[in-house]
Amino acid sequence: MSRPIIGITPDRDDSEENIESHFFIRRNYCSAIAAGGGIPVVLPYRMDAINDYLDMLDGIVLSGGMFDIAPALYGETSRHQDQVTLKDDRTRFELAMLRGALEKDIPVLGICGGMQLIAVELGAVLHQHLPSDLATQTEHKQQAPCNEDTHRILINGGSRLHQILGVDACRVNSLHHQAVVEKNHRFNVGAIAEDDVIESIEAPAYSFCVGVQWHPEYFINDCERNLFTALIGAAACTRR
Repeated sequence: MSRPIIGITPDRDDSEENIESHFFIRRNYCSAIAAGGGIPVVLPYRMDAINDYLDMLDGIVLSGGMFDIAPALYGETSRHQDQVTLKDDRTRFELAMLRGALEKDIPVLGICGGMQLIAVELGAVLHQHLPSDLATQTEHKQQAPCNEDTHRILINGGSRLHQILGVDACRVNSLHHQAVVEKNHRFNVGAIAEDDVIESIEAPAYSFCVGVQWHPEYFINDCERNLFTALIGAAACTRR
């Protein structure tokens, strides 16, 4: 049997209107998928290709990037316009891919902004700018290199994340300034930081729908490889 095909949503530089702007994805996303047994495929933002992508793919990674989820998507107005960067074309595309994946029960792993998009689609709201919204000493947008850990997360013992990682706690990197505010009936919390910021979510109604707030593709901990193995294992089981 061929290896599962895993689509990765890329980021883009420059403006949406610039025909010469670049789609890009860090190589460690691709290598993490390959190490887990999948074939990585980068997905340009083509709204006219959504159904074709979904027919082709066995799983999806909603990647992180230098952008934020528009507050209007969770029923709020922007309170920190100088801190928020929107990429409307990216969000439109990722939201359509996510909705199609959930409808078809295609396994999804959301990383950083990808986790936030999953949460918003499932009815959550976000902290728009953590330094302003939450009094915390935890460094959620680290100054250290991305391949270094900066804070600890505590993993819910009854969660799917705990089954996947096999640890009760670990140290992670952290590259975000927005965060999920609270759980609801459509998803469970898999992990929190020591200041109670939500670090992972999972939607039990689907075969595999997991989001993590940190960047496991750096493999700071050996157990992070298990996230990609689990995604690709689920993709192999549900492929059509």
